[in-house]
Amino acid sequence: MSDLLVAAPLRVEAALIASAARGTFVQKTGMGPDKARSAAQELGARDARAMLVLGFCGGLDETSVPGEVIVAEEIYAAADENHPEQPIRCDLAYQLLGRLTGLGLKVRVGKLVCVSHLALGERRAELHAGGAIAVDMESVWLAAGAGDRPFGVVRVVLDSPSHELLRPQALGGALRAALALRKVAGALHDWAPGD
Repeated sequence: MSDLLVAAPLRVEAALIASAARGTFVQKTGMGPDKARSAAQELGARDARAMLVLGFCGGLDETSVPGEVIVAEEIYAAADENHPEQPIRCDLAYQLLGRLTGLGLKVRVGKLVCVSHLALGERRAELHAGGAIAVDMESVWLAAGAGDRPFGVVRVVLDSPSHELLRPQALGGALRAALALRKVAGALHDWAPGD
């Protein structure tokens, strides 16, 4: 049995993680709630002691910048997503925070909200007003794949209100985010939850 199963929504995320966290099983799940729900069934059948969702996210406040690491203490679906609003606690949050602190990365702990479409402009402000510091499109739906195993979510900010993804200067932010994701994955490659 492996110690850690990593779910990564996009091919580029999975490749960055696998290259840095050698020996860790990384499953590309696909983007959005539908693909995440399907992948959760596959993840549930995998043999591992713990499950982690790792990849990119959107920052929701003005202090958030590309490359910032978000360790979710709780994830939930936005109220308009037709998903139970019951938040899911990420029981590995503080172990992950300890593992990722001191790497020269900006790391924050907080709530992560999940939506079915990219959150841009005013939508970011709405989601932030609900208490979340970051947004993604998969984590809450992938969580079912953890079953009774310890579960965690670490996301790296790809864009934020002051660094929108669709702006010309977004390339520099995307590069910072990719480098930070590799660094996070490298810090986790020999980590066994509970250590």
